[in-house]
Formats: sequence, C-alpha cells, structure tokens
Amino acid sequence: MSNRPEEISAIIKEQIRNYDARFEMKETGTVMVVGDGIASIYGLRACMAGELLSFEDGSVGLAQNLEEETVSAALLSGGAGIHEGSTVQRTGKVLSVPVGEALLGRVVDALGQPIDGRGPVAATATRPIESPAPGIIERKSVSVPLHTGIKAIDSMIPIGRGQRELIIGDRQTGKSEIVIDTILNQKDSGVKCIYVAIGQKQSTVAQLVRELNTQGAMAYTIVVCASASESAALQYVAPYSGCAMAEYFREKGEDVLIVYDDLSKHAVAYRALSLLIRRPPGREAYPGDVFYLHSRLLERAACVAPEYGGGSITALPLIETQAGDVSAYIPTNVISITDGQIFLETELFHAGVMPAINPGISVSRVGGSAQLKGMKKVSGELKLLYSQYRELQAFAQFGSDLDADTKARLALGERIVEVLKQNRQAPIRPGCQIVIIYAVTKGYLNDVEVPDVIHYERDLYAHLEAAHMPLLEQLEAGQWDEDIEASVREAITSLRR
Repeated sequence: MSNRPEEISAIIKEQIRNYDARFEMKETGTVMVVGDGIASIYGLRACMAGELLSFEDGSVGLAQNLEEETVSAALLSGGAGIHEGSTVQRTGKVLSVPVGEALLGRVVDALGQPIDGRGPVAATATRPIESPAPGIIERKSVSVPLHTGIKAIDSMIPIGRGQRELIIGDRQTGKSEIVIDTILNQKDSGVKCIYVAIGQKQSTVAQLVRELNTQGAMAYTIVVCASASESAALQYVAPYSGCAMAEYFREKGEDVLIVYDDLSKHAVAYRALSLLIRRPPGREAYPGDVFYLHSRLLERAACVAPEYGGGSITALPLIETQAGDVSAYIPTNVISITDGQIFLETELFHAGVMPAINPGISVSRVGGSAQLKGMKKVSGELKLLYSQYRELQAFAQFGSDLDADTKARLALGERIVEVLKQNRQAPIRPGCQIVIIYAVTKGYLNDVEVPDVIHYERDLYAHLEAAHMPLLEQLEAGQWDEDIEASVREAITSLRR
C-alpha cells in the first residue's frame, strides 16, 4: 500500500512545524573544532560560564569562553572519541566535587575521584568548586596562632588561623618542606589539612604521601593531586576543588589548613588554557584576569565569626621565583593578595641555614595578634637583632678592625642563626621555642661555642620536659608575667649548673 500525496504533504508539514521542538538549539550543540584538550561548540546559546557539558562519547567539558554563537570548553576527561560534528548537551550543573570526612586520609584527583588504589570514596555530599568568599560582616580578626613547629616562623613571622601567608622562593630552597612540617605539626591540634599538588611529578607526590603516612598525618589530611602529566584544565581546577573540600569543614566550625603547591604552575596551566581558547594575551602572555584567578581563590580563606558558624581556612600558597625575582608578574600579584610572605633565599640555603628564611623581606601582616603572649614578649627584639647581624655581617667582610660592640653583636647573631636552624620533620613545641629564644636573646648562650649550640638546645628541651613541664604548659596556655619569666630564667640557669 502506498500513502496518498496529501497524507505525505501533511506529515512533512507536521515535521516542519515541530522542527524546533525536536532540535532545541539552546540545549544541544555541535562540535566544530576539537584539539589540545579544547572543543569549540556551536549552538549552546543559553550555556552558563563554568557549566559542565556532556559529549556524546561520555566525555565531560567545562564551559569557558561564551561567545555569540560558539562556546569554548576545556575537556576534563576523555576526549578521544570527540570529533567534528559530535553532539554536546548542557547539564545545567556547575562542576562539583565530593566533600566530607570520608576524604580524610585519601589521595584524589582534581575532580575528587580516588587515585590511591583504595576503592571509591564514600562521600555523601558534593559542593561546587566555586563559591563566594565570606563577606566582611561574616569575618572576624585573626587571633588564634597556627603553630608550624618551626622556630623562625613562629617567632618572627607568625601565622594565625584564617590567615593567607605566601611562601616564596626559588626552586629547591625548601618551600614544600616548610608546609609539610606545618602539616605534621597539626597532629592532635584538631586542624584538618588539605595539600593541593599542582603540576608536580607523580613520584614526588607519592613520596610526600609516604612521609605523611609514616608520621601518622594522613589521618587528618586530604591530598588533591593534579600532576604534571594531567591536562591544563585539571591543573586549573585542582586548587578550587581543594578549597571546596576545606569549606565543608569550615562550615562545621572546624579549622582547616590548605596548601597550594604551587600557584606558579597553576598560573602557567591557566595561561596555556587561555591561549588555546584564543583569549587575548597580556603581560608575559598571561590573560588579563590572572589576578582575579588567584584573588577569588585566596579570598575564600578566612576566619569566620562564631555567629556565622565559626571555623577558619588558613591558606599557604607557594610561588616559585626565578633568580629571586619577587617583582615578577605572578609573585607581585600573589604578594598583594596575601597577608604576608615568607621569603626563602638560595644563598642562605646553600650556606646551610635551614629553613633558609630571609627575615628582612619576610613579614606577617597579622603579627603578634597570632602569637602566644610569651612568644610575643621574647621575640620582640629577635627580628631586629637578626636583621642587624645580617647587615653587620656584610659590613664586617670589608673591615679587619672591629670594635668590641660590633664583635659582640656578631657573636650574638651567630648564636641566633644557630638557634633558628632546624632539621626537617622535627617540629618543636611552642613552650620550648619560647624558652630557647629567651635564652639566646638575653645572652645566656654567649659563653656557649657556636658549634655546641645545637647540643645545648637539645639538652635544654630534654631538661624542660623532664623537670619543668608545668612551666611549658603555662607558656602554651598563653600566660606570661614576671613570675613566669623568673621561672624561665631559673629553668635556663638550672641546666647550666
């Protein structure tokens, strides 16, 4: 049987009438060009910035550039089956990652998927990777110290819970060691830790995880890894994913430490992504919004007032400099966003001063507000004495005849440098730090030979923990008065007897 011409005409007219209903250009698009992890898509006119897009081969993309007729998407997974003409659908969702207690002790990728071979993560909640930073009204001033266990930092460049402190220096100067020691020192403090590795070798991250496991630190730590072998899109997403995981704990009223290691590679990944999308390059070929990239990330670190849930996120971003140039584009961007910086100097590192912190341009804009009362008292003149020593040391190289006062200042400076030296993975409790800094600044080490300072320090710590534990507890509770100062003097002199 054959259809009559008028029936065929009616069917065609009906199809034409319902054409828009069957092919909704607002929700479905077509790939025009794909390559280098970027897909250019025609037809997604209602697409949102940062929206997840689903490709017909199961791949996932993140909408970046929204133009009049086309959308440029960065591919987050897959991509091998995408070709010109492939169909793309909107999901109506922004990129979210799993959050919660189940992630503690795990190593996950930038999308929150486990990569440690220990099975799926039993997370029950997800959170968008981008969210607004707490407003001014919701914040409160930083007042509780976040102890790193590193004498040079806790005394001269204190970090508080809710602060953003930049760690900056050339490669191989010990930046990562500082943040690892800080994570190790949070044991039994109740602070959750998140370590975001951006653009690092997988072997380096595996070694870090081994160290944290050995020290028992993985129990309160999440490692988010977007290694150098991952796409630029995943390296770009990783720190925001880590921050979303941190915000889950902060909203529960808990304190979180998050490390971004490092934001130099993050900026490079974003530059690669932007240039592939054909965004106009600016200074050093970075796109114009690279400052906003880091500011919207670091502004999410804050100390929240109790009436808004309490809790805090402390951010330690790392930046790698070239030949110590802190005035380059990305370093100056991040310095202007953060609340201070710890500058590690290559010359000090090679001279055996570790951690290789330059006290001259290192600063904490929170200052004594984030210190115990005892530490604030004893470390007041430490930075000045250390800086004077550095200047005198440079001057003394050219003079042979030095007066007695200059020789005394140089001798004191040498002992301060020895006291501030510290081995990796050897955090020191705050009470012991206060006593040793009091001892060196008040001249109790003047008759100790410089090579013997390390032995004196070890003996002093053992003596304090054996015979003066109540004093250490008072100091760590933030107490300081004339009686406690007298007890500190007595503890130091009793060792010398």
